[in-house]
Amino acid sequence: MIELNKIYRAKQQISNYISKTPFTYSPFLSQMLDTEIFLKSENLQITGAYKIRGAYNKILNLSEEEKQKGVIAASAGNHAQGVAISARNFGIKAVIVMPESTPLLKVSATRALGAEIILKGDNFDEAFAFAVDYAKKHKLSFVHPFEDEMVMAGQGTIMLEMLNDVADLDMIIVPVGGGGLISGVASAAKQINPNIKVIAVSAKGAPAMYESYRHKKAKNSKSVRTIADGIAVRDANPKNLNIILECVDEFVQVDDEEIAEAVLYLLEKHKIIAEGAGAVGVSALLHKKIKLNHTKKVGVIISGGNIDVQMLNIIIEKGLFKAYRKMQINVTLIDKPGALLSLTDSLKSANANIVKIDYDRFSTKLDYGDAMISITLETKGKEHQEKVRQILSQKAFNFYEE
Repeated sequence: MIELNKIYRAKQQISNYISKTPFTYSPFLSQMLDTEIFLKSENLQITGAYKIRGAYNKILNLSEEEKQKGVIAASAGNHAQGVAISARNFGIKAVIVMPESTPLLKVSATRALGAEIILKGDNFDEAFAFAVDYAKKHKLSFVHPFEDEMVMAGQGTIMLEMLNDVADLDMIIVPVGGGGLISGVASAAKQINPNIKVIAVSAKGAPAMYESYRHKKAKNSKSVRTIADGIAVRDANPKNLNIILECVDEFVQVDDEEIAEAVLYLLEKHKIIAEGAGAVGVSALLHKKIKLNHTKKVGVIISGGNIDVQMLNIIIEKGLFKAYRKMQINVTLIDKPGALLSLTDSLKSANANIVKIDYDRFSTKLDYGDAMISITLETKGKEHQEKVRQILSQKAFNFYEE
């Protein structure tokens, strides 16, 4: 594991450059799970994620000659911004290689910090391979997102802050992609208090580290596909795996549906904007993936909040449908004056608000003289939606739901 003195030294070195983020009690989760739950909001770092800690610590420890030549990193976004802002603050050239699928928000934010951006590869690992080769050709210092000990030590400072705020934590829940965050955090936790239980959480769509933990040897994935792009790492790094095997007590997975629910839950209940990777810990709690037993105090790391606005919109919309707060119905009407008014009057009597309506009379599935009306409604729950169905049935409307 990473030596504790390295983590303490990192805390001292980077304290003037990073935010000491809130570690706040969650009344909603605590009541639900009958356990004291605390959320570490690393989404409130200036770059929107914890990665700035490791990046600063690594760059601060470069030699003057290395600083003059510049640095390079491969990242899906959060590490990129951490390296970019650290390099800019020290007047160092930074090149960032990002997968071509990286959300525009992260690309734009990194470029705005002064870094040169190269889009290469379908995923992190392909971008990484290109960056390593580019670093050798241009004599740049490579800032690894998770394998480097200085980076891991920087991430470990999160644990020092958590224990400074809540000294008697029983358990910590940490997102895992490449393993840099949990390597630093778990190293600090186990050396300060070996009884703290460390739980790793990854996305099912990026299973490399989870499978490696299960088999106790590095196992790579053929591909990755998850909305948690911050932990979408295809290959397992042996160095990080060894620390995880030494320090992690339990490893669980959550799927994209579960992650999306947690993103919406954090937004609605806590007013926390979390990206998919940042929400996996809360997702594991919401979906009872972790056995709490007699655990009294649990710390959950919200690792980042750099979610693409379009993805957030999709999550919100789908979440509203799943929560019975929206419904979409398709009604076949005779295409004549007053037919649509009859339908809307029925929906008015059901107290359902129309938010979208489409009128189609040209579909080949329709009989001549008919029209298909597609309506999206705001509703107030499962019982309200049933009331809408009953009224439409009573009025003899021919309808179905999507």
